[in-house]
Amino acid sequence: MSHWTPDVIPEQTGRTALITGGNSGIGLETARVLTQHGARVILAGRSQAKLDQAAEAVRASGPGAKVDTLVLDLSDLASVREAATRVAETETIDLLFNNAGVMNLPERQTTRDGFEMTVGTNHLGHFAFDAQIWPAVRRSAAPRVITVSAIAARWPIGRLGDLMSEQRYRAMGAYAKSKRANVVYTLELARRTANSPLKALVVHPGSAMTGLQQHGTGALGRILTPLAARLLMGSADGAAWPSLYAATSPQARTGQFIGPAGRDQTSGTPKPTKLPKGADDPTEGKRLWSASEQLTGVSFVPEAETAD
Repeated sequence: MSHWTPDVIPEQTGRTALITGGNSGIGLETARVLTQHGARVILAGRSQAKLDQAAEAVRASGPGAKVDTLVLDLSDLASVREAATRVAETETIDLLFNNAGVMNLPERQTTRDGFEMTVGTNHLGHFAFDAQIWPAVRRSAAPRVITVSAIAARWPIGRLGDLMSEQRYRAMGAYAKSKRANVVYTLELARRTANSPLKALVVHPGSAMTGLQQHGTGALGRILTPLAARLLMGSADGAAWPSLYAATSPQARTGQFIGPAGRDQTSGTPKPTKLPKGADDPTEGKRLWSASEQLTGVSFVPEAETAD
């Protein structure tokens, strides 16, 4: 693959992108670039004030930027249902970015519905949201679903047993589980929509300083995080490249895992990369899908909705 940059993104006029976590970091950068190529974006996030601020920032980055906002709290299934109902009834979503996430919560917390917070937000909230806005995705002639995972999806501590971390809670273990779940979910979605125009891709951004690093690890963490930012991590704009590539490149294929091609996969041009071991096992995909439906109480049958 030759070096890819956002400069080669095809014209996106007439396409609408919905980005969860669109008010900061990678999501905000994704929105900024897409509007510069003609797309309309819907920024989804928990705070209307922060969404309004982000929308203004996107509009200021280029003339004629089309931006709307959607209040969505992925840790609250009632909020998910309310937001999804609005979208499903009125919108056509061409590009759906499951981008929002939480990371490294020092103590086990639960969502409003009793799920472990990291998995509940990063995976279950997105699963329920996607299922309930599916009519809006179906209206698109060429939809894509892009789910933002992480290198942590490959960590052995991220196996999906004890999904809610009830037996043992480790902050980065819960994060790794949620990021593996992102991959397993996306590959299962790709299988279930194989006969449709939809492309389902999962990406990892490499390493970047974004809002996810807000949960520190004590005094040592507060010292090391800025150092890591300088030495190891790229910026949110470069970290958005895998998402932008997956959403717009004619070469992107459903079921791919896209990440940076640079040293240690922390930065560089986006390209297909190695999946976490066993993440493409259909048995694991079906198991997670079934568990997600049971936990959220939301049925998601995309193949019946999209098959010819």
